Amino acid sequence: MISSLATQAPLPLAYYRNSPSIYKTKPSTYFPRFFSVKTLSFPLFLNPSTNTSTSKAKIVFNLQGFLGPISSPAIRPLCSKSGEVGGMASSLQNQDSISYLTQREAAEIDETLMGPLGFSVDQLMELAGLSVATSIAEVYKPSEYNRILAICGPGNNGGDGLVAARHLYHFGYKLFVCYPKRTAKPLYSGLVTQLESLLIPFLSVDELPVDLSKDFDILVDAMFGFSFHGSPRPPFDNLIQKLVHLHSCGQMQHKSPVIVSVDIPSGWHVEEGDVGGQGIKPHMLVSLTAPKLCAKKFSGPHHFLGGRFVPPTIAEKYKLQLPQYPGTSMCVRIGKPPQIDISALRENYISPEFLEEQAEADPMDQFYKWFEDAVVAGLKEPNAMALSTTGKDRKPDGSTMGPLEAPAPSGILEKIWELFKKCLNFLKNFAFPSTKYEIRAFNLSSSRMVLLKGVNKDGFVWYTNYESRKARELSENPHAALLFYWDGLNRQVRVEGSVQKVSDEESEQYFHSRPRGSQIAAIVSKQSTLVPGRDVLHQQYKELEEKYSDGSLIPKPKHWGGYRLQPERFEFWQGQQSRLHDRCSVYLGNRGHDSTTRSRI
Repeated sequence: MISSLATQAPLPLAYYRNSPSIYKTKPSTYFPRFFSVKTLSFPLFLNPSTNTSTSKAKIVFNLQGFLGPISSPAIRPLCSKSGEVGGMASSLQNQDSISYLTQREAAEIDETLMGPLGFSVDQLMELAGLSVATSIAEVYKPSEYNRILAICGPGNNGGDGLVAARHLYHFGYKLFVCYPKRTAKPLYSGLVTQLESLLIPFLSVDELPVDLSKDFDILVDAMFGFSFHGSPRPPFDNLIQKLVHLHSCGQMQHKSPVIVSVDIPSGWHVEEGDVGGQGIKPHMLVSLTAPKLCAKKFSGPHHFLGGRFVPPTIAEKYKLQLPQYPGTSMCVRIGKPPQIDISALRENYISPEFLEEQAEADPMDQFYKWFEDAVVAGLKEPNAMALSTTGKDRKPDGSTMGPLEAPAPSGILEKIWELFKKCLNFLKNFAFPSTKYEIRAFNLSSSRMVLLKGVNKDGFVWYTNYESRKARELSENPHAALLFYWDGLNRQVRVEGSVQKVSDEESEQYFHSRPRGSQIAAIVSKQSTLVPGRDVLHQQYKELEEKYSDGSLIPKPKHWGGYRLQPERFEFWQGQQSRLHDRCSVYLGNRGHDSTTRSRI
């Protein structure tokens, strides 16, 4: 059995936090907002009579200090194994299902690409360098890892590094290049000229600091590729040792530069890897065309494949099993996913200040201004918003018996349960006055993503199924909250207010402006109800599609229409460095300005 639902997307968590250092505000659980989860604990809803979970959803509590040492599997730290770090390129591929090349095979493929298949060296170098740059940008954002030193050798691997440096400069990083043994060929001279025209500094070996960790955040190892034989000669032997030394020192330092190796960690055997165990230990390896055998010995957290140019004839001849590149990406993550410490995930926002004197007098005008900024910035679905609703029973699942009405649990869950009730009673009795507006703060809400389809002085409009869960909750409690999150601008807008249905005429007009496929889907989809399977939905859709194939008017179903939220409160949030964010809150009393405050958190 599956549930017929509206558009699905990651949901923000709804919560309320009171702090004396923050402006005085009228609280409401209807206000969802995005924030960072740092630890994980036990299931959100418990059935105390059986000590089992009644929901797969989990909430975060840190009760270690209150309860003492806990060994229960219900309370444990979270270690995400998700491989998705950045954008589309983070599609994981099992390394056991991918082909690895010997040194001879890699050389033959290069010869074939540059021979009968018509590729030139500069074409392949450009594609390789771009792949390296995009792989770095996937994991290491310029706001945290800005200073990059590219160490380039005299061959094609060094050329890949020079191209990568140019692209990384345009991606917003601050570049430095060490290119000790320059190649006199026009291709390489042209790459140097391109970098010099960008005013990228070239540093000699003697000009490099003794301790690279103080001046650079990323070190790109582009010294030697798969065609290299023998032992590295000066000055590259010394440069390799600098990178090796960084690894040993980095284990004792809080933060040391990350090392990114291009195709082969310099000094490694192409097939056997780090033979003596004394070589470079890169944090990221960007394999090109296909990974070489030594990549199986790579143990760092980030392994990417770049070079989206291998034609089918090459793949068939060498029986290459290569991953699919997602979307338009030039790189794809392969190998095991990194172990991610969720508590260490953070973004240091860099934004212009949002001051009171900059805000529009009417909060609706301020919303229009920010919404237009999001559209102009080209953000995907700037009209996407989280909608939070709640039913009259103060429970998000609509059940008739809440947790506090069940028999008391035993063991460790009893301690957790008692703490939860004490916290709830404190909030009810001491934290807030019991006004009608503020009591709504204790109603637990449910959230989902919907699309804004209209906005004016009367409020915010969206459309949905009137038989869905959110519609049932709105009929019981006609208040809701909206959250717009525009990641590319480091902005949020939260809106809270009362909700009512739009007129039938307005719903009818919008319904027939939709694509005919969406009109049919609105009839077929019975939101928040169980259906036997997706094939049933497809069959019903197909039948209606054939019924109205003559282009006749598709009638709007009675169970479908719009809602309008009339704002009572706005909050405009602008992310700032070191978590000192700007917030401007406006509460509208009787559609007039009651208060306007700003704070930094």
